[in-house]
Amino acid sequence: MDPTFWTGFWNSFGHLWWLIFPIMGVGGGIARRWQVASRERHERRLETLRLKSELKTAELQARALTGPVRTKRGAQASAAATSVPSDELLERLFKEHDEITARWLDYELDVAKLIAFPAMSDGRQPLTAAFLRAKKTADALRPASADAKVSEQRVTEYLDAVGNYAVAFEVAERDARRLRDSTFSEDERKRLDRAQHMLKVALDESATQAERQVAYKRVRDELEGLILLSDEAVQVLETKVAGELTPGSSAAPPAAPEPERMPLKRDDPSV
Repeated sequence: MDPTFWTGFWNSFGHLWWLIFPIMGVGGGIARRWQVASRERHERRLETLRLKSELKTAELQARALTGPVRTKRGAQASAAATSVPSDELLERLFKEHDEITARWLDYELDVAKLIAFPAMSDGRQPLTAAFLRAKKTADALRPASADAKVSEQRVTEYLDAVGNYAVAFEVAERDARRLRDSTFSEDERKRLDRAQHMLKVALDESATQAERQVAYKRVRDELEGLILLSDEAVQVLETKVAGELTPGSSAAPPAAPEPERMPLKRDDPSV
């Protein structure tokens, strides 16, 4: 290139160097506006979760407990606790708690669902992490039995925790179904597609046992480094592949795996 071009360029730049400062100012303003907008979106999301949690708690009380529904959760829970025998109240809350856990385990133990909706087991996803925290809280506040001696305050806290647990699951599930495999790269999505295809072969009763075993190994190979299957999910899958389940039957669900044992792809998230 002609040396005179660069000489002219640097001479022009020397006269226009002061433009760097307004450009930096505009860039900084854009960055600040983006940060403010991001923070506002996060605050709106938290407020939405809070309101949904309150609505869900009111719904639980209206459906499972006796007494009128009030606007304040604490007052309503206290009224419900005094109007319903504690053992009956706790039994109803236990049922709701167990139903939510069963819906979660339906994802955790079904490899096909894990492949289709991987965010449900990815503790790095904010809404999934919020659900896992809500689960821990509800599990920690759950009395040992329906006839356990618990205070009215403890019942109120457990009622709120179950409401939060239900809302957090529904929000996380909706987000996982929206995301599907969009957080993976193109090559990783192809591996998930191959895993889904091979899983169908592994569970196909018309295939030979050797074909099913080979397909099962391919599933594990394709998921390696993408989705970490819990020991319980592997146990359920191996039982199905081995053909030990008769049509219409299902394996007894094992104990719920710990949330910390469910990372995706790389590092184990902190929940």
